[in-house]
Amino acid sequence: MNLGTGAQARFKVISEINSRTPRKFDPPRDEHGKRLRISEFFGVNTFNLKKMKEELPKEIYSNLISTIEKGNPLDRTTAHAIALAIRDWALSRGVTHFCHWFQPQTGLTAEKHDAFITFDEHYQPIEKFSGSQLIQSEPDASSFPSGGMRTTFEARGYTAWDPSSPVFIVEHTNGKTLCIPSVFISYHGDSLDEKTGLLRSLEVLSEKAVELLGFLGYSGISKIQATLGIEQEYFLVDRAFYSLRPDLMMAGRTLVGGQPPKGQQLEDHYFGSIPARVQAFMSEVEYDLYKLGVPIKTRHNEVAPNQFECAPIFEEANIAIDHNQITMEVLRKVAMRHGFSVLLHEKPFAGINGSGKHNNWSLSISDKNSKLHGENLLDPGATPSQNIRFLLILTGILKGVHKHAGLLRAGIASSGNEHRLGANEAPPAIISVFMGDLLNRILNDLENGLGKGESAESTVLKLGVNQLPEVMKDNTDRNRTSPFAFTGNKFEFRAVGASASPAFPITILNTAVADGFSELIAELKERGAAKNPTDHDNMILDVIRQAIRTTKNIRFEGNNYSAEWVKEAERRGIPHHRKTPEALAEIKNPASIQAFTGLGVFSEAEVHSRFHVRLERYIKSIQIEMDTLRSMLNTQILPTAYAFHSFLSQGVVAAQAASVPAPQAELLQGLSQTLIRTLEKKTLFEQLIQKLDTLSSEEEKAHLLAYQITQVMTDLRSLSDEMEFMIADDFWPLPKYREMLFMT
Repeated sequence: MNLGTGAQARFKVISEINSRTPRKFDPPRDEHGKRLRISEFFGVNTFNLKKMKEELPKEIYSNLISTIEKGNPLDRTTAHAIALAIRDWALSRGVTHFCHWFQPQTGLTAEKHDAFITFDEHYQPIEKFSGSQLIQSEPDASSFPSGGMRTTFEARGYTAWDPSSPVFIVEHTNGKTLCIPSVFISYHGDSLDEKTGLLRSLEVLSEKAVELLGFLGYSGISKIQATLGIEQEYFLVDRAFYSLRPDLMMAGRTLVGGQPPKGQQLEDHYFGSIPARVQAFMSEVEYDLYKLGVPIKTRHNEVAPNQFECAPIFEEANIAIDHNQITMEVLRKVAMRHGFSVLLHEKPFAGINGSGKHNNWSLSISDKNSKLHGENLLDPGATPSQNIRFLLILTGILKGVHKHAGLLRAGIASSGNEHRLGANEAPPAIISVFMGDLLNRILNDLENGLGKGESAESTVLKLGVNQLPEVMKDNTDRNRTSPFAFTGNKFEFRAVGASASPAFPITILNTAVADGFSELIAELKERGAAKNPTDHDNMILDVIRQAIRTTKNIRFEGNNYSAEWVKEAERRGIPHHRKTPEALAEIKNPASIQAFTGLGVFSEAEVHSRFHVRLERYIKSIQIEMDTLRSMLNTQILPTAYAFHSFLSQGVVAAQAASVPAPQAELLQGLSQTLIRTLEKKTLFEQLIQKLDTLSSEEEKAHLLAYQITQVMTDLRSLSDEMEFMIADDFWPLPKYREMLFMT
């Protein structure tokens, strides 16, 4: 064999992987060594409301609940009492440090640790944690993306405790840290994070939903809660393979790689038997998450080889998003313990299904003083009045999505998701709504005037809406091609990318729906009070009917992957932003700014900040890929091709000298031609990189990257993949798809 250094490392790794065994870990046990049930240790590392109720004086706990549910500020006495309870609990569990855990606009989380240790007036060490330390901290904000809201030399930023999300303990090899979920704001009060806007959007969505329900006679309800269940897809590759792939390490996806003879075409991986090493990994992930109070419920093989999914039980949206960030971090950490690397990129392998983060979103009544507490507003009821409520909420959502389809597309835009959207595996870059046959028929009948002139109650009965609870599961199929599909009592926002923080997409969704509710409220107010209850219900039904007509274009029941739908969507006037830069521009259009500022979710400066941060991240992400591919071409792919070309040339020369046929001559000629084409394309690549360096405008850079440089990178990938199939296996230095996808 003619093993080069890279090929030697690759073959060594293959040999090592074949001898790997599942890692064992010791799950929680009682004092007798018996393994605990999940319910016996769930949330043990979380200081949740149940623990607070047990530990805090009744008045202090009541003040805290008032802060969480009504937004009332915490007074100094209450804050200090809570801080002492948290400190004592944390110290009892061996915690040495605390931090404000926040979500800057990087898509990740951030934290600065401080020890509990301090010194008293006699300079004796004590553990101290005050109310002021709980409520606020001051990390350096200069190096976090701000989108132009601050200059680099302005370092001050503040983190402030979000009491609606429980504090938790992160365990690491040599200690434990108390994490306090927090918002992150600038010295001037501008939001620098993902959570502040999310909390504002949840608050205004609740206000508008409560006001809308008031027209139906639902008085006294204090809060409507957005709930969320987040399905997380990911790939696993052996860490040794990962370490030999510069593209996976730097960009999170393979920039080159020839397709294996077998991929996912046999459909034998989906829901198949989970490999032993992966099963061991999943079990440890779940134990870590259970201790953190994350209600992880489901695990299974996904469609692509070495692709998997985990999903929790739904929770209040803010907590669900915190828990998804925790889940991604736990996946990364536990993967390392098991000799894996977890890939959260939306498209780590070309030609293989990518990964999404399906957000199952709904609305429920959250008022413990109401007998309706816990009712899902998207769960059709058993009476006509309940289903008028259902239809009113439903059409408000349709109005929001119809009006802000472009903005919702911007919320899922990234360089990674650009590879996944519309690739016959994920929804296209067109936002539409799937309702299912039964609901679609009901909405069409309402639009066409069925029941017009009759009472609202008789209309609803005639439409069969009162039967929805019994038949919904049988009549609402799940359209996996739709980006925003109604699935019985919730909407599944399927277009969010696997690596993304769900905070921004859900902030946009909440804002869009709140705006849709606002329009319904304005229409109902304009019509005024009805003379009697029957007229009132008919008036509401007429508003619903009008909303169905105006939002009809956003509804689509067919195959979103089809080319026909792309043409039809454009005919309907639905935005179709194929590339991230054009999608992100929707953030700063007048309708978006009006919605954000009018509803108090973001100031205009904060809106522009989000546009610039995301555009800058897009540019930097592709630049990292660009430089990585450039390096791989120069230091791995081309040198390997030259070496094999030389090897073939020597064989041809030897055959000619011996006056015998040279069967390798044809392969040599093919490799020579591919090398020439590669070098020509590489020259164009270098020219475009030089051009990029001359541009000063972010928009110009993004456009060049999106429409020219990424295309040349795709062409170079194709040429590299051609050479991979020509070059002898014992020359090729990079782990191949067949190895990374099928060896666990």
